[in-house]
Amino acid sequence: MKSPFPGMDPYLEKHWPDVHGSVVAMARGALNEMLPEDLIARSEERLEIESPDWETLHVIRPDVRVYGPSTDLPSSGQAVLDVPIELIVDAAPIKQRFIRILQADDERLLTVIELISPSNKRGQGLEKYLQNRSELLEAGVNVVEVDLVRRGNWSALLRPHVCPLDAITTYRTTVRYPHDGSRQRVSLYPMPLDRPLPPVAIPLRPSDAPVNLDLQPLIESVYVSGRYGRTIDYSRPCDPPLIDEELRMADTFIKSDRKRE
Repeated sequence: MKSPFPGMDPYLEKHWPDVHGSVVAMARGALNEMLPEDLIARSEERLEIESPDWETLHVIRPDVRVYGPSTDLPSSGQAVLDVPIELIVDAAPIKQRFIRILQADDERLLTVIELISPSNKRGQGLEKYLQNRSELLEAGVNVVEVDLVRRGNWSALLRPHVCPLDAITTYRTTVRYPHDGSRQRVSLYPMPLDRPLPPVAIPLRPSDAPVNLDLQPLIESVYVSGRYGRTIDYSRPCDPPLIDEELRMADTFIKSDRKRE
């Protein structure tokens, strides 16, 4: 079963940890088939623990434990509990996977490809991500950011650049090139909801031609291999919700798909 959407399926965002890891693994394989023989793509991971702010509990899927005295009931049927009762959240670290493109002989880092998560676009996670990105660019590393989630502040992630009004879309990819003095160059790939995801030109060394990473087949493969067509209920509101024109477009795609069934 295929997704009813021509590009990124917004209903997949609810399942982002699985989608994220699967896309990174497939992208690494696709890149290694295209890269020059002396370059390699490797997937890496880092651990992040989110601060207790907006939607943290939803993202980290915590195990909440209640600690208190025995809950044996007395003859009156009323529970007797000492207060206060301590509530503890076990916040397990989040694994964030990304791709590094290296020279095979000396493992010099050339390009980092990030599949952006909501935690990269808000609070301390955003500030930490921006600092790490700046350090990579200053070191001469290309940074590619594939943003296929709507949660978080995407315009803050784009700074110091500003997106033109006619290029604001549901999703986007940016390709950042190493700093050249005060010049900070970025290529922006707008990715609207009603179109297939465009191939992204992945920069390597200055002497190499970029390689095109085709994102659309990866998303389609994840949808099919993850059997999301069997579990996603398109009659229910999307999470996070779609609004205005995006909601109208989604309704059109879903209704059209049902007519073909």
